[in-house]
Amino acid sequence: MSESNKERGKKIDPHAIIRQTTRYIAQNYDSLPVVLSRGEGPFLYDVEGRQYFDFLSAYSAVNQGHVHPEIRDALMDQVSRLSLVSRAFHHDLLGESAAFISNLFEYEKVLMMNTGAEAVETALKLARKWGYEYKKIPENQVRIIVCQGNFHGRTSTIVSFSTDKLARTRFGPPMPGFEIIPYDDIPSLEKSLKHPHVAAFLVEPIQGEAGVCIPSDDYLSKVATLCKKHQVLWIADEIQTGLGRVGSWLGVCGHCTCQYSCQRLTESYLRPDLLVLGKALSGGMYPISAVLADAHLMDVLSPGTHGSTFGGNPIACRVARTALEVIKKENLIKKARERGSYFRERMQKMVHKHEFLKEVRGRGLLNALVLQNEQVEENLAYKLCLSLKEQGILAKDTRKNIIRFAPPLVISQEQMIEACDRIAKALRSFQKLI
Repeated sequence: MSESNKERGKKIDPHAIIRQTTRYIAQNYDSLPVVLSRGEGPFLYDVEGRQYFDFLSAYSAVNQGHVHPEIRDALMDQVSRLSLVSRAFHHDLLGESAAFISNLFEYEKVLMMNTGAEAVETALKLARKWGYEYKKIPENQVRIIVCQGNFHGRTSTIVSFSTDKLARTRFGPPMPGFEIIPYDDIPSLEKSLKHPHVAAFLVEPIQGEAGVCIPSDDYLSKVATLCKKHQVLWIADEIQTGLGRVGSWLGVCGHCTCQYSCQRLTESYLRPDLLVLGKALSGGMYPISAVLADAHLMDVLSPGTHGSTFGGNPIACRVARTALEVIKKENLIKKARERGSYFRERMQKMVHKHEFLKEVRGRGLLNALVLQNEQVEENLAYKLCLSLKEQGILAKDTRKNIIRFAPPLVISQEQMIEACDRIAKALRSFQKLI
């Protein structure tokens, strides 16, 4: 119970809150029946004061943990100074923050937006304009290649190339100019890249929403080589996989020869032409996203061709820099590797023990527990999430037979051990129900 409600002596009814929410909010999410009011580190607390391990991290937006004190203080301080001027004027933090972000990831320029979907849309616009101006593709003939099972957001353009039937149905007509190929399929990519009107290939290093689908070890290196060979831009959507989540600064680093040890994008052959970031770029404090590229590509934009009132505002600049510094200072990348390895080891034992489980897969602290396919018609994954909730673990199903586990990277080894013990208990209880 929050302090304000304690002071008033008011008893909170979570069921009433859920009924009110259902009555007044659009039903575009199938939320678990829990009402949260506070967060700290890897924990969330509901309105009745019960503590939960957060194993979703707002879809990897709170890699640095809930209400991280440094990020919170940066936000609060900047709010009291200057919040928004729009890009109609310069402000004292934009250049400094842009330089910090660009240098960290070794790109020449950055374009800051707000949501992840906005950043993806920005990358698509950049690729199209580059295709016309540099590759001399005929007007309105640019093609962009994407993958089956992709998730890049839910705007009208993005759902046009989604392979999720629910995301596409009755939202047409679809935006033209996209070709869908299988994920982790180099022969299909090579064939599609031969078309002279292809400007870009958009891909997730690991497909998160599809169920933490990890490609072959050499997939991204071959992607980089083929895109360069065919003069096609490689766009890496690192909104969920980036910023420490998979045990490296970026998901593409997991495919470097350095085997996760690098702290920056040191392997140039795996350097995407366009890098898309979001979510944990703010530590969950504020909507911030970004697209990074070198000058020859970013400079296809001129005044009036793209923009955002809130993009690159003073709060975003201050918060983004602080959020990135926290990842470095607290060594969260190494922690993600270590905690993730332990988690998969524990879950593998559960897979051997319970017949309804098929496999555990993942990298760093982006992992998935997969249920046997024959169970999917009952959506047992959602029901298992309810059992997990009863044991103090908040996770969410993706598809009907997969649960994604992605706790904040600040989770300690002792906390991870306790969380895995709770998951094991939930699985034992669930076994008795099916």
